[in-house]
Amino acid sequence: MKRWHRPRGTADILPPESRKWQTIEALARSVAGRYGYEEIRTPTFEYTELFHRGVGDTTDIVQKETYTFEDRGGRSLTLRPEGTAAVMRAYLENGLQGRPQPVKLFYLMSIFRYEKPEAGRLRQHHQFGVEVLGSDHPLWDGEVIALGYRAVRESGLRRLELRLNSIGCPVCRPRYREALLAYYRPLKEKLCRDCQDRLERNPLRLLDCKEDREYAEEAPHSVDYLCEDCRRHHETVKEALAAMEIPYREDFTLVRGLDYYTRTVFEFVHEELGEKTALFGGGRYDGLAEAIGGPPVPGIGFGLGLERWLAALEAEGALRGEEEGPDLFVAAPGTEGLHLLPLMERIRSQGFRVETDYGGRSLKSLMKLADRKKARWVAIVGAEELAEGRFLLRNLESGGQESYPLDMWDDVLTGALRGGVGR
Repeated sequence: MKRWHRPRGTADILPPESRKWQTIEALARSVAGRYGYEEIRTPTFEYTELFHRGVGDTTDIVQKETYTFEDRGGRSLTLRPEGTAAVMRAYLENGLQGRPQPVKLFYLMSIFRYEKPEAGRLRQHHQFGVEVLGSDHPLWDGEVIALGYRAVRESGLRRLELRLNSIGCPVCRPRYREALLAYYRPLKEKLCRDCQDRLERNPLRLLDCKEDREYAEEAPHSVDYLCEDCRRHHETVKEALAAMEIPYREDFTLVRGLDYYTRTVFEFVHEELGEKTALFGGGRYDGLAEAIGGPPVPGIGFGLGLERWLAALEAEGALRGEEEGPDLFVAAPGTEGLHLLPLMERIRSQGFRVETDYGGRSLKSLMKLADRKKARWVAIVGAEELAEGRFLLRNLESGGQESYPLDMWDDVLTGALRGGVGR
C-alpha cells in the first residue's frame, strides 16, 4: 500500500509544538491591537497579474517562485507569495478609501513560494504582517517599525539589529539608477547570470543578490541621490526611531526583494539566523496601488515569518515548549463513563480544561494516564464511588487525597482548581 508523505517544503505542526505557535500568534494579535490595527483576511490565491504588476516581473518571486495554475475557466491564478499586494487589492476593491485614513491592518496568513526549503523558510510558510494604507507621513514608518520591534521583544528576543535605508522615489530614483548602471556595467562579466540579466532592466535588484554581495558593498549609496522630500522623510524616520530609543544601523545595500518599495526599507536581523537571513523586514510602497491599476495610495508595512520567529526564540531559549496538562482528569474505573459527561461539562463551563478516558480501564492504568498527561488533579468516580454517592479528589503534586459527597462536586472542584482546596 502506498504511504503518503507531506509535500517537500511543508510541515505538520503537531502538539505540543502548536502551542508555541498559539503563543506568538496571540502576542502578535495583542500587540497589533494595542496599536489600533484590525485584522484582514484575504484569499489564499489571487489573479496572477496582481503579483506580476505589484511585486514586479524582474523579482525572483515572480520569475522563479510562484505557484501558478490555470483554473477550469482558463484563468491564471497564483497562491499568494506575499501579503501586501493582496491587502492593497482588498483596500481598493472594497472602498476602504472611504474610511478614516490611514487604514491600519494586520494579518496572519500562509505564504507560498517555490524555493529551496531551508531552516525558517518553507515552501508554505506563515507570516504576521501589518500595513498602514492612506498616509505618506514618515512617523507612520516609525510606528510600523516600533510595532514589529515590540512584538519580537515582548516574545523574549534580545539579539536583534535593525538595518535601515531609503531607496528614494520616482523623482530621484532615475539618477540613482544611472549611477548603478555606471558602476555595474564594467563588472557585468563578473556578475552571476541572474544579475547579468537584470542589469539593464532593474539594476536595484543587483544590490539584493547574495552571490554578488562583494560588489554591492562598493556600489553607490541611494541616500546620496535622494531628492529633498525623500531626504527629509528619511531624516524624520531616523528621528522617530531615536525618540523611541530603537537602535538601528544604516545599511546602504538594503533594497528588499520586491519592486514596489519606495523610500523607507528596513530589516531586523537576528544573530542566530545569520547575516544573510533577515528575521523580518518591510518598507514603504507608495507606488503599489498605481502599479495594480488603482489611484495613488501611499503605504508602509512589514512581514514577519512565524517559522523564523520561532527559530530565533528557540536559539535564545526564550520560548518553552512544555506541554500543558489538563486542570482535572476524571477517572471512572470499572465503568464505561457515561455518568461522567454531565459532571465534566459543568466543570468545563467554569473555564477549566477537563479530560478523561472511557471504556472501563483499571484505576492503576487511569492514574498512569493522568500522570502522563500532566494533570494537576484527579477526580475518581468509579463504580464503587457511585454506589456510595461520593468521589475522591487527588492532588497529583502533593499526593494528598480526600473523599467528598457527590452532591458537592461543583463546589469542591471549582474551589480546588482555583487553589482553595487540598493544597
